[in-house]
Amino acid sequence: MGDKQAGGATAQRSAPEELRQRLVLALDVDDLVAATRLARDLRPWFGVAKVGLELYCATGPDAVVEVANAGYQVFLDLKLHDIPTTVGRAARVLGALGVSYLTLHAHGGATMLREGVEGLAEGAKRAGLDPPTAVAVTILTSDSGAPAHVLGNRVRVAVESGCGGIVCAASDVREAKQLAPRLVAVVPGIRLPGTSRDDQARASTPQAAFEAGADLLVVGRAVTAARDPVAAAAALVDGLTEDSGGA
Repeated sequence: MGDKQAGGATAQRSAPEELRQRLVLALDVDDLVAATRLARDLRPWFGVAKVGLELYCATGPDAVVEVANAGYQVFLDLKLHDIPTTVGRAARVLGALGVSYLTLHAHGGATMLREGVEGLAEGAKRAGLDPPTAVAVTILTSDSGAPAHVLGNRVRVAVESGCGGIVCAASDVREAKQLAPRLVAVVPGIRLPGTSRDDQARASTPQAAFEAGADLLVVGRAVTAARDPVAAAAALVDGLTEDSGGA
């Protein structure tokens, strides 16, 4: 986990609870042991954990169970995109897992998204759970060439379909919130100041994303790939709490 002394110095600290529930830890690994270790070590700083394609394909629903058992809300990021019937049936299965959020790709259109929303609700009801929030992915943060009209179209489709949230770049949040102020705006591609953007063409600092109106920030490599992930998480939170407008 990096420098033990640095990690130990922050081990007894944690993020303020309101902020912690707005920070999503991206567990973008293909090993459940590694994911569980990260989840455990970073629990004081993050209230939500993202299980994406890499981890879910490697371990299946076990990843959801382990992350939930570690005390997180689970953000299942599978970006479902298929014919409406298939998406609805898949969402019904996933809705019974106990996740708090599930992503679907808005490019699939209103009918597909609606089937996903209904499938999630049905699956959760059968399992005696609260329905997860369906989150429509608008434009990937790696895509810097989407036409200007695409964002608005996909946000409107998300609203019409009954989604509770959207995923968008920090640079798109203000426009998206003007169109759909009640949707939860989830912003990935978060990078700490001075760190690499990697493959994120439209990356953002945490402060800039919150100032733009983001509700949830998805933070992955900026923390998980750091030499000392615990210290990186502490630095992330320190930067936000020092800025009274950040949280």
